Amino acid sequence: MKPALGVDFGGTAVKIGLVNERGRVLREDGFPTARARGVDGWMNEVAAALDRMGIPEKAIQSELSGIGVGVPGFVDFQRGFIHDLTNVPGWTAVRLATVMRSRFGLPVVVDNDCNAMALGECKYGAGRRYRHAVFLTLGTGVGGGIVLDGRLWRGAYSMAGEIGHVPIDLHGVRTSTGRGGLEEYVGNAQIVKRARRMLRHRRSILPTMVDGHLRELTPRHLAEAAQAGDEVAREVFDYMADCLATALAGVTYLLQPEAFIIGGGVAAAGDVLFEPLRRHLNERLSPFFAKLIRVEPAALGNRGGMIGAAALVLKGG
Repeated sequence: MKPALGVDFGGTAVKIGLVNERGRVLREDGFPTARARGVDGWMNEVAAALDRMGIPEKAIQSELSGIGVGVPGFVDFQRGFIHDLTNVPGWTAVRLATVMRSRFGLPVVVDNDCNAMALGECKYGAGRRYRHAVFLTLGTGVGGGIVLDGRLWRGAYSMAGEIGHVPIDLHGVRTSTGRGGLEEYVGNAQIVKRARRMLRHRRSILPTMVDGHLRELTPRHLAEAAQAGDEVAREVFDYMADCLATALAGVTYLLQPEAFIIGGGVAAAGDVLFEPLRRHLNERLSPFFAKLIRVEPAALGNRGGMIGAAALVLKGG
């Protein structure tokens, strides 16, 4: 089978990879999301990236089996229709699969980026040994994907798996997606804000890591400080893990997955996140469930989105 093009369409950057049916990235490229103007401009950038990878537009049909695209928003999978990309202006009500098929003359599959990540991990990564698993990405927000009996579960309207919007607080923050949703407590900005509030009254190595400029604090700084034993950073990760466990316990009782597989930038923190997450999840489950459920890091790293998007074509969604 000819390789597929996997496009990981992020709010900051678009990552593009040529992926074979074993899940190996043969070549890769990309561009800043902000550089593309509108849908046509975005497709021009994709074509330019392909050209840089040695596949000019006139050769696309002979070189590729298809194009898979993972996008950060609500998607009608059957139609390849994007309802809305909250963090990318100008991407509301876009028939992306249709316009890309017309431009490139290839099969095109469009899905939510976390669904793509879930499929990639299920076929090539940490999810290979599970038939039933729930996948999360932790970053600016919290994304999710569900695999049941070896297949992605999209729900009645192609938008299932939005774990970031699962409410964990009865009287929580109101947003356009509901009230008290998980990502309002554990997104990148939220955990950094929590650390800044704690630093008003606590001693920590965190200010020295950013030369006292707390506005420059990032989750990576928190992870490094936590790994070094900093109490403030460790408490932030413990709080984050507690919030995640609240949502995941409900998902466990509802779906009974074999495993939660977690990726994204924050997940790279390692044991300072996973150890308290397992502990808090066990506290919320019966001993029977607690001993069965596994919590594991994703295996494909920052290429997971590209590989998963290509898997939509290579393995079927």
